[in-house]
Amino acid sequence: MTHRIRLSELRITCCLWIVTCAFLIAPALQAEEQSDLKQKLASLPQPWQKKLHRLTLKEYTETLKYWEETYPDRVQVDRIGVTLEGIPLPMLKITDPKKDDKLKQVCLVTALHGGPERSGTTAVLHFIEWALSDDPQAVKTRENQLLLIIPIINPYAYFETDRFGNSQKIDPYTGGGTANWDLKTFEFKLPDKAPEVMAVLSVIDQFRPDVHVDVHGTGLQEYAPDQLGTRERYRGQTMFEVTGSAYSNMSLRPWDWRITDTINNAGIKAGFGYDRFEADAQRLLWGSSLTAMSNRLWLGRPNFYTAHYSYARYHTMVMALEVGWEQSGLARLQALMKIGNERWKGEYFTGYPVNRVQSYIGHFVTAWGTTPQARRQSRSELWKQQPRFSQAILYPQTAGRETYFVATSNKAAALLSADIPEFLENMKNIPTINHEALKTIIEAGPEIKFAVSQGQSVADTEKPIEQGISFQLRIPYRDPDLVDIRLNGHLLKKSATDGYLAWYGDGFTHVQINVPPEKSKANDLYLITCLYHPKETRTYGWKPPQSVMERIQDTK
Repeated sequence: MTHRIRLSELRITCCLWIVTCAFLIAPALQAEEQSDLKQKLASLPQPWQKKLHRLTLKEYTETLKYWEETYPDRVQVDRIGVTLEGIPLPMLKITDPKKDDKLKQVCLVTALHGGPERSGTTAVLHFIEWALSDDPQAVKTRENQLLLIIPIINPYAYFETDRFGNSQKIDPYTGGGTANWDLKTFEFKLPDKAPEVMAVLSVIDQFRPDVHVDVHGTGLQEYAPDQLGTRERYRGQTMFEVTGSAYSNMSLRPWDWRITDTINNAGIKAGFGYDRFEADAQRLLWGSSLTAMSNRLWLGRPNFYTAHYSYARYHTMVMALEVGWEQSGLARLQALMKIGNERWKGEYFTGYPVNRVQSYIGHFVTAWGTTPQARRQSRSELWKQQPRFSQAILYPQTAGRETYFVATSNKAAALLSADIPEFLENMKNIPTINHEALKTIIEAGPEIKFAVSQGQSVADTEKPIEQGISFQLRIPYRDPDLVDIRLNGHLLKKSATDGYLAWYGDGFTHVQINVPPEKSKANDLYLITCLYHPKETRTYGWKPPQSVMERIQDTK
């Protein structure tokens, strides 16, 4: 018994000793760990110890004046509006005046949150310096493009408040929200309260840009008023960078994801990395019918922002950039310029891929013209009219035969029918159509009907197409013999203006039928047929292994 008591006392004494040691040693260990942590922190750079230069309105104004004086043959500074406080809203036009503007793409560069997001504006200012330089790509850009650049659209916010809104609390980036837009006419409802928005819209209406890139970034917008102090940003403030879209708006992006990838690759080559929205989050995009599972979908939602005005009106390709480091923003803007200076995948002409305005199962209505200006005029007209276009193709689709029928008026649309005999009967007495040739081609194939997509019927007066129209087919072979290409039953010759063009790109042989303005004004029905020899044999179908077939045969 005594032995047990002594053993218990010994255990208690040992436990107390261990606890005492731990109590005495722990502070020493914690102090050592804290010292080590402080040494690690001290060894790291602390860029925030030095403030960034805060651009003033006078510096900004004088810089624009300096650029215009130094490079009179490269840049012109125009005033596109004035704020309610009387602050001018300048825009830089950078191009080579010796080159004809008809031959140039138009690129609009804005910082619609400049405004409080300072690195968006400063990235654009770096881009301007490059665009005015003698760098070979900058020279090529000035020769091939007209750059319209608005570095600061909200000077009241940039120089006075560091808030998103103007003095009337309207954010030029969004226009203050969807409620401020008439989405049937795309008119802005509060022009008197937001001259900044109206200035951007006036530029878009005047120039109808091919591409509009809006540059965003870091700033003091999340600081409370009592935290702003001297309103100088610290060095090292950054953010995750994104290209092509915005977290708040999944529809503010190029329609071709390869454009975003091409721009990102240039930034990656320069040493930067980019978040890719739903791709990196590994989530599907949201849709109204998926609302019940919205907590499993990408957080972005489609919204109408100011930049969408150019798409809605003129089929401009829009995109947004978030900039944490100006050199990253510069690398990506340079990559965008390179796209505009070259021929994009599957395109015939150099420039931004913006000319397809309507589509149906791999067939396209596209802008007409051999110059960027002609295509811009055609694209703008067709984009407004395309909702009423009706389209049809022979179905099922068959190798060696392509068709694409487009009606651009209600009257012509009424002639399209899914029933082949009825369709041919409807075409019988139209004098501009070679009915026999059309009938011969259609009846020579195995198709069972026409697949028809009806356009929207319009009650107002239908206008003729005055700027020309083109159509694209894609033949899924590399080098086919184009045996017979017809429009309304009439044989076509090769022509970039009145006939057809053919080229290979992006896995297809593209065939574009071109109808000049003098003919598009007088026509509202376009029946395109293309007979071709693939010049290669592809297999179709599948058959069970021979052993299986023999086994089945043995059981009969």
